[in-house]
Amino acid sequence: MTGESQALTILLNHPAAEAYARLIGERFPQVRTIVAPDPARLEQHIGEAEALLAFRFPVEVFDKAKKLRWFQCTGAGVDSIFPIRDKVGHITITNGRGIHGDIIADYVMAGATMLHWDFRRLLREQAERKWNPRNVTPLAEKTLGVIGLGSIGATIARRAKSAGMTVVGSKRDTSAPVDGVDKLFGSDELRNLLPLCDFVVVAVPGTSETVGLIGAGEIACMRRDAFLINIARGNVIVEGELIKALQVGSIAGAMLDVFEREPLPQDSPLWDMPNVIATPHVAGSPSNYTERVFSSFLADNIERFLKGQNLKNVVNIARGY
Repeated sequence: MTGESQALTILLNHPAAEAYARLIGERFPQVRTIVAPDPARLEQHIGEAEALLAFRFPVEVFDKAKKLRWFQCTGAGVDSIFPIRDKVGHITITNGRGIHGDIIADYVMAGATMLHWDFRRLLREQAERKWNPRNVTPLAEKTLGVIGLGSIGATIARRAKSAGMTVVGSKRDTSAPVDGVDKLFGSDELRNLLPLCDFVVVAVPGTSETVGLIGAGEIACMRRDAFLINIARGNVIVEGELIKALQVGSIAGAMLDVFEREPLPQDSPLWDMPNVIATPHVAGSPSNYTERVFSSFLADNIERFLKGQNLKNVVNIARGY
């Protein structure tokens, strides 16, 4: 984008639309914001917007978005736009890359600790007033594998390494080492990585290539005493195959923050499994998320857009991240 400063109309299709409007208005009084958190207002005003801020791209109104030139996703994954990826070449797509790593690493390390110590059992025994001491191997003697070493996966790797763990990981490009990773595997070498791990953390982006990445064959490569932690997308793991493995004890357990269907259906067996911790897609949700989005990249991108400069966190839509 080139040119002098220009006016901008940005539509805010987000539960925190009012807060975003306030932050934008204080910093950029020349920018027009349209608060449209609900479908009715979204459909009414999408035709006026040059920019759209949302967690997911509303593909159902794309044909009415005649003026749209920029989509700012407040999350890291932009898979919501994939159904129309062949139509959005004229739109600059940016995401929230870079603000989720630390809190997701908190989640992963807490999850690894809870699974390793079997905190679900400890809490049940507390409720039943049972006193059953046991010995536990230190986490520092365990190996954690990270599938996907983007900004989030790399932060998880560094955090695990700082806890003294051995860390292995996989990524598409293995030409350069990754800080904190003791052994690096290519993305096509998962079945060599998996048997090494006490904990397997799935941190790949949601793309057409990663759907069903972890299926029966991959799960069979894991050790029976290993745990699986998924903070990526629910469809990266074949959920039915994972459920079977958890039911028969092919792997020790799992901590899952994402699922094939969300909210997790009430009849899913994952709710009641004693070796599963299921959470409602919260791993990447810091308490001051709106302010982080604004200060980390949104304000900068609005400034850049107004000046006709290249934006931060631009997504390669062909690649998917």
